[in-house]
Amino acid sequence: MGMTGRHLIALAAALAAVPALADAPLPLTETEQAAPALPPILAPRERAALENRILAERLDTIVPQIMREEGIDLWLLVAREYFEEPVVATMLDAENMHARRRTILIFHDPGEGKPVERLTVSRYGLGGLFAPAWDPDKQPDQWQAVADLIAARDPAKIAVNSSDLYQFADGMTLSQYDRFMAALPAGLKGRVVSGETLAIRWLETRLPSEMALYPTVVRIAHAVIGEAFSRKVITPGVTTAEEVQWWYRDRLMQLGLTPWFHPSVAIQRQSAKGMLEGAEVIRPGDLLWTDFGITYLRLNTDTQHLAYVLKPGETEAPAGLRAGLANSNRVQDFLTRAFRVGRSGNEALAIARADAIAAGLDPSIYTHPIGHHGHGAGPSIGFWDNQNTDPRGDGPIRANTAWSIELTSYANVPEWGGQRVDFRTEEDAFFDGQSVRYIDGRQTEITLIPSD
Repeated sequence: MGMTGRHLIALAAALAAVPALADAPLPLTETEQAAPALPPILAPRERAALENRILAERLDTIVPQIMREEGIDLWLLVAREYFEEPVVATMLDAENMHARRRTILIFHDPGEGKPVERLTVSRYGLGGLFAPAWDPDKQPDQWQAVADLIAARDPAKIAVNSSDLYQFADGMTLSQYDRFMAALPAGLKGRVVSGETLAIRWLETRLPSEMALYPTVVRIAHAVIGEAFSRKVITPGVTTAEEVQWWYRDRLMQLGLTPWFHPSVAIQRQSAKGMLEGAEVIRPGDLLWTDFGITYLRLNTDTQHLAYVLKPGETEAPAGLRAGLANSNRVQDFLTRAFRVGRSGNEALAIARADAIAAGLDPSIYTHPIGHHGHGAGPSIGFWDNQNTDPRGDGPIRANTAWSIELTSYANVPEWGGQRVDFRTEEDAFFDGQSVRYIDGRQTEITLIPSD
């Protein structure tokens, strides 16, 4: 599977422009390295410079494109201090970081090929990315200032972020909406529409410059998982599942990184029912599972890997366990082949499940977009508790989006007396509109942890 020629050229240019991520920025790859070396991690100032540069590029390119394609003349976004709006949070520069008091952003497309205006109606400037458009001394009422600004531009459609279905597009609270509508001239009230699609498309779209960074971000996560699933961290017969969970947290603190959820570690064991967690001691012969994700450079990872603790004298995992992971890899293949631009998440789910079941597999698919959020904006492809059509899967799959290919398959393991085992996998990938490629490969072999 390959990227389009145009995207390859754009990606190559973006790679060349990435400063100091590593000696050579990592490309997308189908092959995952076992226990890879940890890439260099940027200092805060370097991170901020890179984040700001990419943010400016996103505002310059994505916003005009989606507004024009969706037929929106003006997009209004409102956030409040300590009550962040999901979209606004991704539009603030690295120095401002969060909303201050009430932060209002306005995008206005004047048409006729003119650039989209980026305005802020707030007390504070925003890194030069938005032009200040409010003088509180002349107009103390912030909402009246917004209304006056909009009335002067007379847009045909005014989008606000309101959505019953998608949390990412529901940032306009009731009190803010009421204040806004009260200030808006009567003749403009009927022009207010949902900005749902704008919010989703802004969040889900990945630029070549972001995809130049993403392999390094995922490689960091893979490196940390490689450390966790090793004798550096795990002493069979001594270490508990929850101790490995907290090792992850300690390790990320050392690296100056943050998890976006508390890491999971659990054990499947011959003759034991389900997943063993918490204070359960890891033993030889155990199949270990982890779910781990980090946030770095405003991008998130989400990975699930498997490891086997060798019994004394063993050199590989039992054949039934290895076959189980191979089954999940096959389900991954059926799913990634089902990606098509314009196809809904529900349609991709149904196609992938039908193909996997026809091949004799027992799948459960619960794949989701990834990017600014770990469980990102865009259509879901199944849920672990719902393998049928879901309203959250009705949206279209779009090009230039990143995904966590998250799923499992179940198999009876002969070496464990025919016990049904859960082979969970999750690997980050990129859809360029033609094919799906893994960002830093995928696990195809169970990690081995010696016990002697």
